[in-house]
Amino acid sequence: MAAQRPTTLGELRDSGYTSRSVKQEIRSNLQRRLRDGGQLFPGVLGYDRTVIPGVVNALLAHHDFILLGLRGQAKTRILRALTTLLDDEIPVLAGAPLNDDPLAPISPRGRQLVAEWGDEAAVEWLPRAARYQEKLATPDVSISDLIGDIDPIKAATQKLTYADPEVIHFGIIPRTNRGIFAINELPDLAPRIQVGLLNILEERDLQIRGFPIRIPLDVLLVFSANPEDYTHRGSIITPLKDRISSQILTHYPKDVEVAMEITQQEAWRQREDDEVIVLPEITRRLIEEISVAARDSDLVDPGSGVSARVAISALELLVSNLERRALATDDDPVYPRVADLHMVLPALTGKLEMVYEGEQQGIEMVAHRIIGQALSTVFQRNFPAVDRSAGSGGEGDTGPYAEILAWFADGGEITLSDTQPFAEYEAELRRVPGLLDLVEDLAGSPEGKALLAEIVLEGLHQHSKLARNDLDRTLSYKEMLKFQLLRPTGGRNSRNHSDEN
Repeated sequence: MAAQRPTTLGELRDSGYTSRSVKQEIRSNLQRRLRDGGQLFPGVLGYDRTVIPGVVNALLAHHDFILLGLRGQAKTRILRALTTLLDDEIPVLAGAPLNDDPLAPISPRGRQLVAEWGDEAAVEWLPRAARYQEKLATPDVSISDLIGDIDPIKAATQKLTYADPEVIHFGIIPRTNRGIFAINELPDLAPRIQVGLLNILEERDLQIRGFPIRIPLDVLLVFSANPEDYTHRGSIITPLKDRISSQILTHYPKDVEVAMEITQQEAWRQREDDEVIVLPEITRRLIEEISVAARDSDLVDPGSGVSARVAISALELLVSNLERRALATDDDPVYPRVADLHMVLPALTGKLEMVYEGEQQGIEMVAHRIIGQALSTVFQRNFPAVDRSAGSGGEGDTGPYAEILAWFADGGEITLSDTQPFAEYEAELRRVPGLLDLVEDLAGSPEGKALLAEIVLEGLHQHSKLARNDLDRTLSYKEMLKFQLLRPTGGRNSRNHSDEN
């Protein structure tokens, strides 16, 4: 049977409990986890050789630190994961406002309780989850919110003078004493409020409204910021930057495989007919390539970044479109199609910040181009190259796409959509000679082969070998030259892709 926890100051002292600062506590637990080889930050992927070593070094050095990076780089997740390095629970003085250490209370009320009750002063146990607090920095955050102020209502109701320390209402930082306090988007904090943090960071104490008492705080302060904020919305004042001991730069995943793993971890893909919906590896890679293409695009503002939430939201919308088709057609299984990608546009249009040229073209046009670039990348990765000698479709063409292009050159045309039952969709692809033969050995199921065949058609379009017309999520592929001569003028729902590249 586990020993009963001390419930009074005397029992705590007799138990042999010794006090230590929150930074000492985190350092000790971190050392033990490093020796044991345990996972430091569960769910944080792609930072094992970059960001995490920087965070570990800062914690071992007792540093307050800031994570600096673009949106969607797991900054807040890392800060919240710091709680796993805290003890399961710690003793606090019951009735004291600042999580006071029973052996060394710091608040006027805490010292008063020990003076009145001595060893009989009540002790409570604070779990680790209650020792982490965070605040999103906004221009309206005040000093009283963060640090505290005089409470005139408390003074009036308890008939106290303003000279009595009991009239102080402590802010969120002192109430996180013996814990971790995080401020997200630090540059958005007004400069005069940032000044109020200087004493806490350097001298580890606070003063409120000129009270002669100085309260020594025990708190780990951590911050996050977007470098874009430094010039567009606000800035971190120089004295505050100087007092934050470590600045750690975050980044987007350095390879697509890590990005795929992050998206798989974060995206909600569980549906009632989960076994019906199939997401091949090539589709998951394609979703990540959309984010990569957006980050590389000259039309997207690089300073704002392209969040990992783009791929997460896109994958969730793709699964929803497959679910919708499964319900409408009773197909089992249901695989993705190129036409399904038009339904992931809402994941891009609300998250991409355009430069001037992108704004002139329009977010939807830019999003279509980005998806096209991602499709081209996946095509080039999985299929033979297309060039002038092998890909013309003419008599001298001996390349792998010769038969396909020759059929389109003779007037062939196919129409595909995300609403067709699979039998109709596959039958349309089979009309193209040699198309399904090209992917015969690359997939095991008919649905997988059909997806690859459509990617081949899209790859030929992206290399200007075929024209494609979009109309309400219906894709029509034709021979390029004839399409240019006969293409419709187009309405609001019609899109011409013959000359995008």
